[in-house]
Amino acid sequence: MNQLQAMRVFSRVVELASFNLAARQLGVSPAAVTRSIGMLEAHLNTRLLNRTTRTLSLTEAGREYLCGCRTIIEQLDEMEASLVQSTRQLRGTLHVASVATFVQSGLAPLLAAYRTLHEGVSFEVTTFDVRIDMVEGGFDVCFSDNPALFGSTLVCRPLLRVPQVLVASPTYLSIHDRPHAPSTLGRHTLLCRSESGQRCWEFVDRTGGHRVSVDGALLSPSYAMLKAAALQDMGIAMLPRPMVEAELQRGALVHVLEDFDVSAGQEHLSILYSSPGQLSMKVRSFVDFVVDKYRSAKPPAALRAVT
Repeated sequence: MNQLQAMRVFSRVVELASFNLAARQLGVSPAAVTRSIGMLEAHLNTRLLNRTTRTLSLTEAGREYLCGCRTIIEQLDEMEASLVQSTRQLRGTLHVASVATFVQSGLAPLLAAYRTLHEGVSFEVTTFDVRIDMVEGGFDVCFSDNPALFGSTLVCRPLLRVPQVLVASPTYLSIHDRPHAPSTLGRHTLLCRSESGQRCWEFVDRTGGHRVSVDGALLSPSYAMLKAAALQDMGIAMLPRPMVEAELQRGALVHVLEDFDVSAGQEHLSILYSSPGQLSMKVRSFVDFVVDKYRSAKPPAALRAVT
């Protein structure tokens, strides 16, 4: 028995003083109404209504129960109405996790643009550099350049291609010969993003592709660590272009091997979220906004939108 539905049926029967009228308004058969009242009385083990062929009246227990039913139904209806209203107006807090590189290059303008459309939505942003647990953290959406770190139950929508560049500090390059080809990198101190072991860096220019095996003097899964090491004159690092744009412009870091494009270092910034069937209107609205924005907007040179 659906007790809440039975309570609604009971209240409507009393309000209309008729099983037939209640059945007509509720869109069910009179037999279904009779059965619902009978099951409710059986569940409560007490009679709620005195019924004859012509009259219908409440028992003492029925009057007490009716009062409680009306209170519960009114509270539930108010709660549902409030929930519907809030989802239409898109209010509340969006819990966002973002990889540090995107925080530095594009997240703030994106959130600002969304808030101009939905002022009732606020944001709580958590930045990460290595990995984060989206479920345990209670995040609604996550921006990441490595979706493989997350579970397969999440939806992943690619947004941008993020180019990688080789950089070093002017001090480091003044001490060591500046490399002019990938083949000369073996004579340099390299700062690599890697869990362990050996990696390969791949480049391309007018003459074709170049593959270089690298065994970094400093290995870290953190881009922030590699950038800090490069700024401390420790060697040459491969980093996302948006992360070092400001340092390149002011000369704190220098672009190395500018005539070569990194061909095996392009990363995709993606937005991750739960299954669409589990999304609130607020989260769905934000995801649609983000995807549409990167599909339609002309990206800056350092960030290329995925079409």
